[in-house]
Amino acid sequence: MENKIKLLLVEDNVSLSAITKDYLELNGYKVTTSDNGRDAEKIFDSEHFDLLLLDVMIPYKDGFTLAEDIRKKDLNVPIIFLTARVMHEDRIKGFKVGCDDYILKPFNAEELALRIKSVLKRMQQGRLQFNTEIGKTYQIGGYQFNTKERTLIFGSGKRVLTGKEAALLKLLCERKNGLVMRDEALALIWGENNYFVGRSMDVFITKLRKYLSEDPYVKITNLHGTGFKLEELK
Repeated sequence: MENKIKLLLVEDNVSLSAITKDYLELNGYKVTTSDNGRDAEKIFDSEHFDLLLLDVMIPYKDGFTLAEDIRKKDLNVPIIFLTARVMHEDRIKGFKVGCDDYILKPFNAEELALRIKSVLKRMQQGRLQFNTEIGKTYQIGGYQFNTKERTLIFGSGKRVLTGKEAALLKLLCERKNGLVMRDEALALIWGENNYFVGRSMDVFITKLRKYLSEDPYVKITNLHGTGFKLEELK
């Protein structure tokens, strides 16, 4: 018997939660629901989920805060925000705290199912990419980056990267001192290209710059509107 994909739906509108749960279960998913951020985190801690659907405006702990707390425990579980908040700043904040998609209410249930399928497909492609890597290690100045383990080591310090962080750094390493086009990176790693996904990639580039900041001879330069370069200065 095939295991069903498990979703955690956090939504305080009881009617919307029930309708969404029923539709997704008709599409073959197993859906657990919660109506507040505090209980949702307890549920998340108690069992495995393949994807999270989080409303932003929920009681006790809002969706952004819940996502931030979950990211401290699990770097890779996909998160989709479902929200009526339409400000660009809210969408950018959603991607900054680690979401994989951001869907505005009211949404079409069929579109939601397709978005879930798309995010899960991208995640699976990423896992396959790294699971089949034969432990390739790149030397970046004083850093060692192992693509299979997704580890970045400098001296005695070690950092484990998220799937997207590792995929982006791997692409930069493959083109070291050469240009990685924005459109290419978005297509290969995010599977789509729009304003908000582009801003999300910019956040990941900023994180990678910070991770590599201990070696002054390594830098990631931005060619505005074109792409990025990973450069070694010695």
